[in-house]
Amino acid sequence: MTNAWPNGRAFDFIGGTPGSALISQLTDQLKALGEQLETALAAAHDLAALEELRVRFLGRSGQVTAVRRGIGNLPAGERPEAGKTINEAVSALERSLAEREAELQGRALAAQLDVAIDVTFPAPPARSGSLHPLRRATEDACAYFERRGFAVVLGDEIETEYYNFDALNIPPDHPAREGLDSFYFPNGLLLRTHTSPMQIRTMQAHPPPIAIVVPGKSYRRDSMDARHSPMFHQIEGLMVAAGIHMGHLKGMLTGMCRAVFGPAQAVRFRPSFFPFTEPSAEVDTTCPGCAGSGALGDGANCKTCSGAGWIEIGGAGMVHPDVLRESGYDPDAVSGWAFGVGIERIAMVRQEVDDIRVLFENDPRVLEQLA
Repeated sequence: MTNAWPNGRAFDFIGGTPGSALISQLTDQLKALGEQLETALAAAHDLAALEELRVRFLGRSGQVTAVRRGIGNLPAGERPEAGKTINEAVSALERSLAEREAELQGRALAAQLDVAIDVTFPAPPARSGSLHPLRRATEDACAYFERRGFAVVLGDEIETEYYNFDALNIPPDHPAREGLDSFYFPNGLLLRTHTSPMQIRTMQAHPPPIAIVVPGKSYRRDSMDARHSPMFHQIEGLMVAAGIHMGHLKGMLTGMCRAVFGPAQAVRFRPSFFPFTEPSAEVDTTCPGCAGSGALGDGANCKTCSGAGWIEIGGAGMVHPDVLRESGYDPDAVSGWAFGVGIERIAMVRQEVDDIRVLFENDPRVLEQLA
């Protein structure tokens, strides 16, 4: 039986050749392969050529593999020595390939570094984020009041029934309490239905005069649709001092609407009822989509206000005397006004969005358009 070596020579493993001669001839064959690889490596000038050499010499059908398969034709006593010799040769070949690969990679890097870079060439624009429309509306409204000396106060989203209802003149049997369908926890705790509890907490902690705005999240058992969400944002305002009247409230809310919607805004008050204010009013502002006309340039009804020319932004009124007494204030010495405005309502009008869910779904494509 003969084995064909890579150089084309044939050798008879059964013909009585001494074992030491077999190992010696095997060593010569592997040495010759090493010399062939070194010559080929010197001529390889890129990584693709290097990979081709690796496959030719060390691949599954490569020349060293052909030599390894010939071990099976050797006498049993010679096979371990032959295997060791081949393994040592393979390690040497792999080292040569690795050294040449490192050399070629170094040359490629040096070539890249030698390329001149035009530092005056415009760089691609960096992607940057933006404030969410709800955050922008909140910050703009708060900034208006801060410029007028109001403090921004934040409170807990989990409240007691006392601060959320009782102290705001909404006793357990009050019909208004049913309209604020709430998320309850054990022991009389609930997710606040408005940010008004911080009005009570602030009055109980500080003597008059006070002027605060309270932005934050509120929660009610509303089904999710185009106009409602079980979680929404509010900003409430409170001012208490001697001589405060409805005229101050109207002037302040008119200024806020002009700050967040534009300088041409007007505000109207419609009589309403809230347990914690007396008198109470719903607050409307002229629709920024049609400038209060109710119609667009083509004569069609404005979609933002449905042709009314006004949009409702919240409720307001003079702080009820019972609320002042519960907070430790003397309603004969001081008076105050309060309001509550939905931030989603402001953001939807400013961004001309007719579905509140757009503001909560966090679709990056939509947020980029609203930025």
